[in-house]
Amino acid sequence: MGFVDRTPEGRYRAYFRDPAGKQRSKTFRTKRDASAFLAEIETTKTRGTYVSPHAGRLAFGEHARRWMATWNTEITTAARDRSVMETHVLPRWGDVPLAKIDHIGLQEWVTQLGARRKPATVQVALRLTSAVLRSAVRNRVIAFNPAEDVRVQRVRRQDTDERIISRADLRTRLLPAVPERYRGVVATAGGAGLRWGEAIGLRADAVDLDAGRLSVIRTVVEVAGHTSFKPFPKSAAGRRTVPMPSWLIPVIREHRRLWPTQSEEPIFANEVGAPLRRTLFRSRIWRPSLVRAGLLGAVVQLDGGFEAQWTDDDGVKHTERLRTEVQAVQHVARNQAGGLRFHDLRHSYATWLVDDGVPPNMVQRVMGHERSSTTLDLYTRRTDNSDRILDALNDPDDEPGEEDPEHDLAPE
Repeated sequence: MGFVDRTPEGRYRAYFRDPAGKQRSKTFRTKRDASAFLAEIETTKTRGTYVSPHAGRLAFGEHARRWMATWNTEITTAARDRSVMETHVLPRWGDVPLAKIDHIGLQEWVTQLGARRKPATVQVALRLTSAVLRSAVRNRVIAFNPAEDVRVQRVRRQDTDERIISRADLRTRLLPAVPERYRGVVATAGGAGLRWGEAIGLRADAVDLDAGRLSVIRTVVEVAGHTSFKPFPKSAAGRRTVPMPSWLIPVIREHRRLWPTQSEEPIFANEVGAPLRRTLFRSRIWRPSLVRAGLLGAVVQLDGGFEAQWTDDDGVKHTERLRTEVQAVQHVARNQAGGLRFHDLRHSYATWLVDDGVPPNMVQRVMGHERSSTTLDLYTRRTDNSDRILDALNDPDDEPGEEDPEHDLAPE
């Protein structure tokens, strides 16, 4: 049992032993506060919830870095989380003692961060902060997690979050606008619904053009500009075989004829046989192709030059006159807000299948989802085929405008 002693300065020091038997002490202004503290210490020791009153002096950043060193997640997830930690979390809380972090301070930080960043980024920042504090609780550094019940603005979907391209526009507008070397990877993503890493990870052993099928057995990940093969897809369900539409087969066949690769190299490789880099592909190939296809901004030819036309994030329209068409296309690609993403080809693929009446379990299988709810909730929101609904509700034997004969017999 502990005891209280008065110091020469007139304060009161509470002496106690921690669960390891080591004597500790803490000073208070009044004897009542010191006695209450001792009673609480004895209670936590009895319940097995003892936390050293001095442990909270440890800085958040020091514990966070120890916690981050234990990560065993996928390298892409770890890279994303590390970026958020170093950009948003540690600059605010890194030097703050763990015991000094409270709920209202966290809520103020989340609210202020939400005014500058997207809700999805704020959610990740709070999730990581809470995980560090939860680890501190488990390690008896602090008594509770002050991040519990901190509210984050909900992520609300906007019309620009997911865009769907029609099959006709994909084949007649977008593909002809893509440089020939990269036409195959765009066609494969749209014609087979593959993720970026799955399409880039295709090798010769995964494509059977005679049978019209391709197999997803590996993927490519990109971290900090470096690409590497991962010998398995995103999930167990991601390992799958996908049938290829008849129009896709000659596109891939022609690509392989023009740019043959070794068996260990990806089919859609860059000039040195390495996997394409997503960030470079987006800026140099994808968005300029959208501009040339008339799917992003506009470029108008004028006497002596070309006019680039685009709209910024605030909806303000801009124009600028440039000397060459290439310059105008690049200018629109860099400055136009929104636009079709490469991953939207996968959204489009799933939506086409659902619109055509393919059963959800079959769509789930070719998409590589573990749950059918993922297929229906995430990839088919843009389904807008009201004719199919009317076809299901209308009586095929009734002509439009024909009255129901039983209606005439109803009593007045």
